[in-house]
Amino acid sequence: MTVDLHLLLIIAGCAIVTFIPRTLPFAVIRKLKLPAPIVKWLSYIPVCLLTALIVQGAIRPTASIPAINWLHLMILVPTLLTALKTKSLLLTVVAGILTAALVRWIF
Repeated sequence: MTVDLHLLLIIAGCAIVTFIPRTLPFAVIRKLKLPAPIVKWLSYIPVCLLTALIVQGAIRPTASIPAINWLHLMILVPTLLTALKTKSLLLTVVAGILTAALVRWIF
């Protein structure tokens, strides 16, 4: 197998261009002391993103009105209850994976 130097440089350039915009904001923000309201506002972003992903999966688009995706809801409820009861990310993920596997195995 031969590797073309031109192709290798293109891949390396793409990796650098992808890496810099993803890491540069973290490197800059890490040195700054942000005001408390901004830190509090930023703390809501993961919850909002996760909620958007979950709701998007639980609601199924149809031609007229959106419908509930019952399989996803059957996975969502035990996972949410596990998260509320344990407040552990690991247990929540494990509960979600096991519930999804069980629901997909049954249906």
